[in-house]
Amino acid sequence: MTTETELRTSPEIGGMGHSVKRKEDPRFICGQGEYIEDVNLPGQLWLDIVRSPYAHATIQSIDASEALKIPGVAAVITGKDLEGYKLHWMPTLAGDMQMVLPVDTVMYQSQEVAAVIATSRYAAADGVAAVLVDYEPLPVIVDPHKALEPDAFVLRPDRGPDKQTNHIWHWESGDAAKADAALAAADVRIEQDIYIPRIHVASIETCGCVADWDPVRGQLTLHMTSQAPHAIRTVLALVAGGAGLPIYEHNIRVKTHDIGGGFGGKVPVYPGYVLAVAASFLTGKPVKWIEDRSENLQADSFARDYHIHAEMGATKEGKIQGLKVKTIADHGYTDAAADPSKFPAGLFNVITGSYDFDNAFVEVDGVYTNKPPGGVAYRCSFRVTEAVHAIERMVDILAHDIGKDPAQLRMENFIRKDQFPYKTPTGWEYDSGDYAPALQKAMDMIDYAGLRKEQLEKRERGELMGIGISSFTEIVGAGPSHDFDIIGLKMFDSCEIRVHPTGKVLARIGVQTQGQGHETTFAQIIAEELGFPVQDIKIEYGDTDTAPYGLGTYASRSTPVGGAATAMAARKIQAKARKLAAHLMEVSEDDLDWEPGKFSVKGSPDRFKTIQEIAFAAYTNHPQGMEAGLEAVDYYDPPNLTFPFGSYICVVDIDKGTGRVNVRRFVAVDDCGNIINPMIVDGQIHGGLTMGLAPSLYEEIIYDELGNNMSGTFMDYLVPTAMETPAWEVAKTVTPSPHHPIGAKGVGESATVGAPPAIANAVVDALWHLGVRNIDIPITPQKVWAILHENGIS
Repeated sequence: MTTETELRTSPEIGGMGHSVKRKEDPRFICGQGEYIEDVNLPGQLWLDIVRSPYAHATIQSIDASEALKIPGVAAVITGKDLEGYKLHWMPTLAGDMQMVLPVDTVMYQSQEVAAVIATSRYAAADGVAAVLVDYEPLPVIVDPHKALEPDAFVLRPDRGPDKQTNHIWHWESGDAAKADAALAAADVRIEQDIYIPRIHVASIETCGCVADWDPVRGQLTLHMTSQAPHAIRTVLALVAGGAGLPIYEHNIRVKTHDIGGGFGGKVPVYPGYVLAVAASFLTGKPVKWIEDRSENLQADSFARDYHIHAEMGATKEGKIQGLKVKTIADHGYTDAAADPSKFPAGLFNVITGSYDFDNAFVEVDGVYTNKPPGGVAYRCSFRVTEAVHAIERMVDILAHDIGKDPAQLRMENFIRKDQFPYKTPTGWEYDSGDYAPALQKAMDMIDYAGLRKEQLEKRERGELMGIGISSFTEIVGAGPSHDFDIIGLKMFDSCEIRVHPTGKVLARIGVQTQGQGHETTFAQIIAEELGFPVQDIKIEYGDTDTAPYGLGTYASRSTPVGGAATAMAARKIQAKARKLAAHLMEVSEDDLDWEPGKFSVKGSPDRFKTIQEIAFAAYTNHPQGMEAGLEAVDYYDPPNLTFPFGSYICVVDIDKGTGRVNVRRFVAVDDCGNIINPMIVDGQIHGGLTMGLAPSLYEEIIYDELGNNMSGTFMDYLVPTAMETPAWEVAKTVTPSPHHPIGAKGVGESATVGAPPAIANAVVDALWHLGVRNIDIPITPQKVWAILHENGIS
């Protein structure tokens, strides 16, 4: 274990380990970013959407006559209109079906009912207000447990006769018999119900697109906010093919621009995208759709909504023996999650965490309810956040139950460094880890022993202080083609590098950035491998006409998969550069030494050729028989996922009068393997911690019994601001991935995964002496005050 990545290049080259300033930032600082709102085409029309006020109802009629009288309104599209083109349903990325527009039944509040096309955004909005829809309300189910009852109303009668139930799928992992036996034999057995509520990514930019169909050329250009443009292109081609429309994949160009945050919410294909494409196809004009904030909070980008029952067994000394978890996953009215096909519950079975035990069993059942589609991987790798929260809560409950310090219990149960690669009881093979030093570093930074002493002193005075730990293992980098695909597309990724004669570099990548700094970090990978200065390297992405096919950016896969492809493409170039250098210096390839930026003759370091000289020779003086040019492409299929980890410690104080939780200190020690850019990693962790604070204390999408979204504006859906965000204290350990070309693991989501249980554990730790075993997040002042009031403390 080390604490920093070894530097192999100079600051002027700026390879891995250097805190190079982000190359993309000047345009943002100067207000020159180009977002979807900035894209406006000649003759453009606007699309706005009529949405249902009911969570479940039949559509008796739609009257668009008054809307069509409004100046500027060109057309109103309904589900019956799309039905004639077989466009009223479309496939989801999970293999389910989703309505583009309903023909006769709405399934959730704010569902799309009709689309208004107009010459201006305001005329379209006026048209939406003028469309009259007659609804007949139907019974509503928002509780997934009730949805599974035998007499429950079947929400999706469109499915086959053998699927007339609200149960979508069952998925399990591990050995149930061994887990049961381990629990039965355990000295100590604990169980806990844990609910992780529905939340929303709430990115600063909502979803939108501009669809531009050119009927003369038969070309569709779709400007959009997407984390996976190539996958979107393929889905559009499949949907168009199913509808018999002449929109073919080689004539579809999907182009992203700057994206104001994605966090998983801009992976799915939303009906608004398809409606804009359909409207452009029908009118022959560009059509723009941008959802407003309330639409965004009420109709798309939902995550979590997991009802977990966990059981853990251990010896009386606290050695974990077994784990059994049963979960109900509320997916809303359709399963639209972008999970890999073999993993409908995502990677939830990483739930054994950082701990060494042999027996575990996990089962998950997906359920339909009258809510919008859920399952978005809110800044996490396919349900890992839910898994980490569950295991870290259970470990803390175990520690308190047997009277052992939570840090000591973790230290005694950690997988040891010499056990890696480590096979978990649910089938994963962890690549590398060194958990104890990470936790010890966090304890040293925060003065853990001193805090425990302070806590005892404050408790004697009646003050409420808690200390919470989260020692998590994440699983990222989806993924190996033998296990990972989405709608059949294997989850490789790609990079194409082109070195120009003058020694400048253009690289095109298959992953997509939404603010992570790809233009800088991917240039640093190339600088590390080839020695070109980072400022001489340009990174392009997000245009399916030019970028190589890739599966996009989510689940923290950019560096583990796209970054690996970039390193491998660079190594192909380096291999050819070696041949060119040998030719230029008239020596054997074996007689050359390489260091980033030049080849030199062994034993004669003054005889060398720089990479820039070699690049020029690739176009002017290459040996006969060698193909000219210096470029390469790589499609990287990872042999395994990567497993970043960390240990977080949170200190909270609770106001007895109001129940307000104050995060006094928060120390985060992360290990993401070799680090490309320490400054960017720190930024990712700071942002991730804030997005972990959010669901811990503030964020929750709440529905009443009629399916009304009670959190549809920022007045009701609370996100932390700078006022609520503490001063994060961050540090690193470095444990490289042994199978990754540059030893990196990924970091963009770790903090969001690890922070919530640390905060929850701290609050419960402060209240344990009152008999509190668990508080479901978000831990609001109202919840805490009610507990204090019940105990006569408030």
